[in-house]
Amino acid sequence: MQKDHPTNQIIGDPNTGVQTRRRIVSTYSLLSSIEPKNVTEASQYESWIKAMDEELNQIEKNQTWELVPRPKNKNVISTKWVFCNKLNEDGKVVRNKARLVCKGYAQVEGIDFEETFPPMVRLEAIRMFLILAVYKNFKVYQMDVKSTFLNGNIDEEVYIEQPDGF
Repeated sequence: MQKDHPTNQIIGDPNTGVQTRRRIVSTYSLLSSIEPKNVTEASQYESWIKAMDEELNQIEKNQTWELVPRPKNKNVISTKWVFCNKLNEDGKVVRNKARLVCKGYAQVEGIDFEETFPPMVRLEAIRMFLILAVYKNFKVYQMDVKSTFLNGNIDEEVYIEQPDGF
């Protein structure tokens, strides 16, 4: 077993110490420090409009849906916007984030869906992954992801309403 990390695998200057998730953002004035409760409130701020556009662009880029006429005799799930501010370690707003979410409580199990999966990772899974990476001497890279989507196709047809304001 090796005591010190091999110097040929160190990226950057080892004398500068460790930095994690630090981003320098000089555009604080362009961001909104409030978290709107609805689309009407969010539409008053350019930064929140940009955040909603970003979310819709990611949905379109991932070909998550296609626009169709509203079907008759089908359950159509409504959507809502969720707004939150992303903060840095000093508590300053570094990003306005808008998420389009379905109001899932309108679905009926067995009719609209069979099973669900949460689009998040459990802390235990991350710990196990890091333990395996250390044991197998894997290089691990971290990255920020703008939008996450479940990796898979569904067999059922699901209809959702267009988001408010679009």
